[in-house]
Amino acid sequence: TPGLVRLSVGLEDAGDLVADLRAALDKV
Repeated sequence: TPGLVRLSVGLEDAGDLVADLRAALDKV
């Protein structure tokens, strides 16, 4: 269903954001 697809995409985007934040923290 479209809802599940949107949810999975949202989770993937959230994972990318977390990875970016962790990478930024590692640089500090």
